[in-house]
Amino acid sequence: MFLALKEIKKEKLRYSLIIGMIVLISYLIFILTSLALGLAHQNTDAINSWKVETVVLNQDANVNLSQSLVTDQQVKDQKLTKKDALIGQVAVVAKDQKGKQAKISSSFVGIDNDQFIAKDLKLTSGHKVKQDHEVVVDEKFEQSGYRLGDKIELNDADKAFKIVGFTKNAKLNIAPVIYGKLSDWQALKHATPQTKASAIVSKTKNLKVKEPLKSYKVKSFIEKLPGYSAQNMTFSLMIGFLMVISLIVIAIFLYILTIQKLPNYAVLRAQGIPSSVLVWSTLAQSLILVISGTIIGTALTAATAAILPAAVPMAFDIPILASVAVGLVITGLLGGLLPIRSVLKLDPVSVIGG
Repeated sequence: MFLALKEIKKEKLRYSLIIGMIVLISYLIFILTSLALGLAHQNTDAINSWKVETVVLNQDANVNLSQSLVTDQQVKDQKLTKKDALIGQVAVVAKDQKGKQAKISSSFVGIDNDQFIAKDLKLTSGHKVKQDHEVVVDEKFEQSGYRLGDKIELNDADKAFKIVGFTKNAKLNIAPVIYGKLSDWQALKHATPQTKASAIVSKTKNLKVKEPLKSYKVKSFIEKLPGYSAQNMTFSLMIGFLMVISLIVIAIFLYILTIQKLPNYAVLRAQGIPSSVLVWSTLAQSLILVISGTIIGTALTAATAAILPAAVPMAFDIPILASVAVGLVITGLLGGLLPIRSVLKLDPVSVIGG
């Protein structure tokens, strides 16, 4: 460790450039990871806030909430408990009745005031829905300039809807959620009187249902959300490739540095310094460089998050980001193993004599 630190202090510019490269790589990986987490959360924020274990859909809906319809008779046959709730979902475009604010593509979610989703809904301001044509909307509306009491038009609805409350982290398939009554959902969906909801969500893990309904674990339902799996796979591959690239780059730089230092190592070997000390110095040097670069990259990521606008979907999960940081350190350590073979095979006589 002492030898590694002495070398770094002596060649400040050279090692600063290597640390700078590691900083950029770690910064890019952290930013991509945070963006991947942020987009994933925007797909599932509303579902996660419900804290449900099971989602019940029509078996012919292909695990698609917007294509599922549950009838009044099916709801009666299911015999709902306090752990079950009905939801109706339909895609809408919300626009300010006065035309002052931008249109927002949203997801209208109809709920029953007597069931747990409505009861557990946490507001940042305003009050919950009490009657028809009242809505609680995601904070995205507030960020876009909408205020309590504003009236919005949804699709081709005859009557405007009044914003009575704002809630945080209510997004479904990236679209901000508008919570309203089930009766309003039926009107927006143009559903028949026999249609009660889009789905039944439950806090029961193994909920038994009768055909034509089918139950899905919430994790399986989320995986089937349009674009969710493809998006996560894309980011995972990008992050994985960056890790491999960082391994290659770090290994190449350390190998070149080690080759340049072979004459110095030969002198140390001739003086009786064992190979294990030189190997440990090489690995310690690799760890110091990677850990320093990762720490600076983490600080830059935190600074970036502080100045980014709320519209940018970034999320920071400490355990996941810590795992990425550990992965970077391990990658650096693996990169440091490449030049060790040259150190172990070092012959002081041939190097000095040559």
